[in-house]
Amino acid sequence: MEYTFHPIGVIRTPYGETSGIPIQGVFGPESKGTVEVFEPFAEGLADIEGFSHLYLIYVFHRSEGYRLKVKPYMDDRERGLFAVRAPKRPNAVGLSVVRLDRREGRILHISEVDMLDETPLLDIKPFVPRFDHRENARVGWMEEAFRREDHRKVSDDRF
Repeated sequence: MEYTFHPIGVIRTPYGETSGIPIQGVFGPESKGTVEVFEPFAEGLADIEGFSHLYLIYVFHRSEGYRLKVKPYMDDRERGLFAVRAPKRPNAVGLSVVRLDRREGRILHISEVDMLDETPLLDIKPFVPRFDHRENARVGWMEEAFRREDHRKVSDDRF
């Protein structure tokens, strides 16, 4: 089965290269960007201003190929691809939580960005703590990295 997706907008960030981007938005709280929602989808932004954070679902548009074992930014050991958030995936789909700073028409001003400039946007969903938070969630191999606190917080050129 195949699926075809068409962008509903574009994400603009200060990051033109894959190296030096926060590996997750939480590590770049002041990294700013914008989301330009294309005109045919602008009406769908109604009521979005009431949310502090959004999920952005997008295409890793400069990613090519993948491996099923990779060395993630936060570890020096190879891990299974589906146990990391690396951009080189069988389906180059990304997911990020960003902070919504304000809306100007069909432009969303966001913070905590961790994606490349001109990233094609597939969808936007509101982040809802009551739905999205899980008590006692486990984080697998990342637990050790979080305890160390010396893990990488920005990307290099490995992906």
